[in-house]
Amino acid sequence: MDDRPEVASAMEIAFRMAGHRLTVAHEPEAAVSQLARTQFDGIVLDLNFTPGKSDGKEGLACLDRIMADDPGACVVVLTAHGGVRMAVAAMQAGARDFAVKPWNNADLIGKVEAAVDRGPVTTNAGAPGAERSTPPARILGESARIEELRQLIRRVGPTMAGITITGPSGAGRMLTALAVHAASADAQNAPLRIDLREAGALDGIEDAAGSVILRYPERLEELAQDRLARLLPEIARPIAIADRIDALTPALRRRIATIELPVPSLAQRRADIPILARHFLNDAAARFGRAAPRLTEAVETALREADWPDEARGLAAEMERAVLLSDDGTIDTGILSIGARCAAAPAEENTPRFDLDRTEKAMIAAALAEHHHNVSHAAKALGLSRGALYRRMERHGL
Repeated sequence: MDDRPEVASAMEIAFRMAGHRLTVAHEPEAAVSQLARTQFDGIVLDLNFTPGKSDGKEGLACLDRIMADDPGACVVVLTAHGGVRMAVAAMQAGARDFAVKPWNNADLIGKVEAAVDRGPVTTNAGAPGAERSTPPARILGESARIEELRQLIRRVGPTMAGITITGPSGAGRMLTALAVHAASADAQNAPLRIDLREAGALDGIEDAAGSVILRYPERLEELAQDRLARLLPEIARPIAIADRIDALTPALRRRIATIELPVPSLAQRRADIPILARHFLNDAAARFGRAAPRLTEAVETALREADWPDEARGLAAEMERAVLLSDDGTIDTGILSIGARCAAAPAEENTPRFDLDRTEKAMIAAALAEHHHNVSHAAKALGLSRGALYRRMERHGL
């Protein structure tokens, strides 16, 4: 993880000649996205990402995020000559070793190999880290709501407290449940997943141990809920996913909902939408064996302003579709199905047209961004007069 392409390229060649494969990220967002898709043996982390910055705060913040998501991560940091104080801070934060710039390739590769060979370390949850073939659950986004969710997971994850995760379907509730499990003392084992909508879901539950992910406990009848509360053994740590916490009986709520973790909707974290879109874009491109296309500023604006009834799940589907339809390395507003999807949705009588208003605002904002806020050009692209566009801009607060 280094912001300078020439340094990353030289390092990639050196590691390849030593028999390793190196994946490069030039800034923290891209790095976290890569770590969410792939389980790496080791991470080489520069402590500065912005030209002119030399205090190491960016790298230490990135290191804190990496270690919070995966306490067993193997990180070797790069620090400038004389930056021993920063190297010590990085080691205290969880890095396994450091190399001083300018480094010797053989020495750096040797440090990384030795750090990886040391094997899993003890996690913050008190359990030894485990070898994993899949990456740990990482909740992407930089909004205050998402950072608050991550902080809650770090605080309650290592405990045995019953957790109930709420929020809209498709917003990342299962990902949050897996993140809670990853922070627990049972992280080295796969969690038991039980969908309580299925017949016989409670059969054998009294033998459960470790993390137990319970989906839709509020849909059980009251007697069944109380039975579930009674059957769950003390050695089982319940992590529930529910639409409504107030539909739980007192007995079950006491057992599985000591803490509620509300997952915010995309409407509550619009600034995160472009971050998620780029992540889903790269993920889809990798799965389809294509180069990841670039989102234009207009597309990012349109995505950020649009309504997402299916939340992050719908955004992921939109990006997958865009990867398949893009043929010039760029995704523009013409590829998006946002407007067509909302326009095609039948409107019930007396239902406010919030979706249509939101779609119109998104497309106007996208056209303005595409044409660098030249109102005449944007109006022409939208098929409107300048006066009509100005009136719509005023109505939407643009």
